[in-house]
Amino acid sequence: MAGKDISVKKYVVRLSAGEREHLQALIRKGKSPAKRLLKARILLKADVSEAGEGWSDSRIIQALDTSASMIYRVRKQLVEEGFEAVLSRKRRMTPPVAAIFDGEKEAKLIALACSEPPKGRARWTLRLLESKVVELGIVERASDSTIGRTLKKTGLKPHRRQCWVIPPKANSAFVAAMEDVLAVYTRPHNADYPLVCLDETSKQLIAETRTPIPMKRGRAARIDYEYERNGTANLFMLFAPLEGWRHVEVTDRHTAVDYAHVLKDLADRHFPYAKTIVLVQDNLNIHSRASLYEAFPAAEARRLVERFEWHYTPKHGSWLDLAESELGVLSAQCLDRRIPDKQTLIEEIAAWEHDRNANHTKADWQFTTQSARVKLKYLYPSI
Repeated sequence: MAGKDISVKKYVVRLSAGEREHLQALIRKGKSPAKRLLKARILLKADVSEAGEGWSDSRIIQALDTSASMIYRVRKQLVEEGFEAVLSRKRRMTPPVAAIFDGEKEAKLIALACSEPPKGRARWTLRLLESKVVELGIVERASDSTIGRTLKKTGLKPHRRQCWVIPPKANSAFVAAMEDVLAVYTRPHNADYPLVCLDETSKQLIAETRTPIPMKRGRAARIDYEYERNGTANLFMLFAPLEGWRHVEVTDRHTAVDYAHVLKDLADRHFPYAKTIVLVQDNLNIHSRASLYEAFPAAEARRLVERFEWHYTPKHGSWLDLAESELGVLSAQCLDRRIPDKQTLIEEIAAWEHDRNANHTKADWQFTTQSARVKLKYLYPSI
C-alpha cells in the first residue's frame, strides 16, 4: 500500500480483480455513456485494494475534472447498493407519463396540420392547433410545446410555406421543350455556335435616409428601418455557360424594344464573329422574333432573327434556363443590399461581372435527358 494517498473514508472503494478488469474493458471500448465512463474511472482511481491506485478525492477531482459530490455519490452507491448499481441507470420511481398524442390521435393531428387553416387565418400556428385539437375532442388538453414536439417528430412545419414552380403532370408539351433544352446543353463547345442563355429580373432602388452604423466587435452592422424608394431597374442577364462569360444589361423598362436591343448587342457586339448564336430563354411574351420587328426595320429584324437558333424552356420550367441560376448568384453576391440609384447599380454589377468573367466561372450542369426520364417520369404521358 506504500505510496498510496489513503485517508479515512466512510465509504471505502475496494474492488476485486474481476471488477477492475470489467471497468478497464469498459473504458477501453469507449462506447458507454460519458457518465458511466466517468464513474468507472473514479472507481479505479479510488480503489484501495492491492492492485488499486488509492488516490485521494482531491487528486481524483484534479485528474478527472469532476466534483467532490460526484465522487462521494459513487463511493456511497458502491458500498450501499453494490458494483452493478453504480454502472446501471437508476430505476424510475414513478411510472412515465403517457403520451398525449399516440397512434390515432397523432394521425388526426397530422391530418389537421395538413388541412386548410381556419377562415381569416393565413396558416396554422401552434396555438391554433392547440385550441382546435381540444375543440374537436382529439385530446382533452394539450400545450403548444407538445404540438410542436409532435409535429417536429414528423417533419411537418405548418407555419412555413415555400413558393415553387409546379409543373403539370403528363404534359407532352412540357416534355418536348425540356428534352430540347437538355439536348442543347449536351452539345460540345463550339466558338462558331456559342450557347447563350437569357433571363431577366428587376431590382428595386432603395436609398438610406439615415447613415448606417458600421459593425463593431460583438455587434452586427445596423441600418434604419426607414428608407426611400427610387423606382426600379430591369436587369437582362446574358450567360454563356461554356464560355464562362456573362453580361448584365441594366435598363429602365422591360419591353419588347428593350429586349430587341439586348439581342442586337449580343449578336453584333458580344459575338460578332459567331455564325449562329444558340439562344435559350423562357416563354415570356416579349421573348419572340416579333420583338425584333417592333424595334427595327424588316430587313434588319430578319437579319437578327437568322443570327439566332431559338430554344425555349417549357412553361413552368424556367429552372431549366441557366441564366436564371446565374441571376440567383448575382442576387446573393451583389444585389442583396440597398442600392440607391441606377448608376450605382450599373457600377456594382459591372464590378461583379468583371470578377466572374475574369475567373471564367462556368456552369456545371448535371441534369440530363436520361435523368429526366427517371426522376420526372410523372411528366411523361403514358403510352
